Amino acid sequence: MPYTPLAGVASLSRWAVAWPRFYGQKPGMTSSPLARPFPALAAIAGVRIGTATAGYKRWTRADVTVVELAPGTAVAGILTRSKCPSPEVELCRARLAGGRARGLVVNAGNSNAFTGLTGREAALAQTAVAAALLGCAPDAIFCASTGVIGVPLPQDKAVAGVTAAHAALGTADFEAATIAIGTTDTFAKAATTAAMIGETRVTLNGIIKGSGMIAPDMATMLGFIFTDAVVTPAFLQELLARASAGSFNCITVDGDTSTSDTVLAFATGAAGHSEISGWASPGADAFAAALDDLCRQLAQLVVRDGEGATKFITVTVAGAEDDRAAHVIAMSIANSPLVKTAIAGGDANWGRVVMAVGKAGEAAERDRLSIRFGSTEVAAGGMVVPGYDEAPVAAHLAGQDVDIGVDLGIGPGRARVWTCDLTHGYISINADYRS
Repeated sequence: MPYTPLAGVASLSRWAVAWPRFYGQKPGMTSSPLARPFPALAAIAGVRIGTATAGYKRWTRADVTVVELAPGTAVAGILTRSKCPSPEVELCRARLAGGRARGLVVNAGNSNAFTGLTGREAALAQTAVAAALLGCAPDAIFCASTGVIGVPLPQDKAVAGVTAAHAALGTADFEAATIAIGTTDTFAKAATTAAMIGETRVTLNGIIKGSGMIAPDMATMLGFIFTDAVVTPAFLQELLARASAGSFNCITVDGDTSTSDTVLAFATGAAGHSEISGWASPGADAFAAALDDLCRQLAQLVVRDGEGATKFITVTVAGAEDDRAAHVIAMSIANSPLVKTAIAGGDANWGRVVMAVGKAGEAAERDRLSIRFGSTEVAAGGMVVPGYDEAPVAAHLAGQDVDIGVDLGIGPGRARVWTCDLTHGYISINADYRS
């Protein structure tokens, strides 16, 4: 039986009710109108979760998460390419070489980035305590932090928090963990898929946080994937990199790449099937397809929670010189404040799309370019289409899901990326973020 998507995030109906203020939002803030309900996630054998309150900010919510992983768990990761990464990113990068993990520690409310030796010492101390509690070497503990940049992680709170979260292992589920890792998120984001490896059904669960500072150069804010599949670390790394290229690297909210972007995948091996070590292994294709789908769901959820977002935008570029050029052009459109504000206002200003194509720096020929909104072609051959009627375009832009299509007409390159509109809400959230 091949991989088949589960009835998860992608098929669930929208909701727009007020999300409880787990994330410390301002009074009256409600969930994104593009939000999705939290899906039912099955437990993953070899994974135990605990959360606790360290008190990194003025809140009483849980802000430290500890995940205990079964001995022998394979790990893979994709980390930010920012030249100013957090100590946690640097520790994960070094520890991925070992290929195995016994635990994960996540802090919310403080990114611990740009904090010098003090921040590094705090990260080392926290993971050392987690290692002692879990009975493993410190190099088997992975970590991530998210929140305000430039404030050192308080070592006393970090150590006390991880100790309390460890004591609570087994009392929290994936939803509790997702809530605990959030910051400006307005809803908890997760997805699940499954695949058949021979006669064995394996489950893949993913949780993610991210709402702003999203223009990943590898992954997204913080995302964690758990599966009971038996996969070698090297092949898991290959598959995660492939999945990220078509998902996390294809989203943008505001064009800014975080100092802390981290995606980690953990395979406990509890399913017990024959090991997947390469594309020739039984079930490799099905597992890869499931991971691709999971990452795509997670990435799109981040866009749906874009700060101030009211519309989910898909940008498709075809006919470019090659796939790389198509991706560059698609991201130029998706990152354009003029395009994004036009969509926010329901304005079918296709001239702004022309502008974004032209500034991308990739091969383009004005008189071969065509543009559509939804299924309606609005421009072709270097000018507006004859008899253009804006009514169906306006109706399309009035919805929550907007499609922009561009065909350059010069080559085989294709790409698809996802973004959201730019509204006053984004400014309001970020103008007083630290308060």
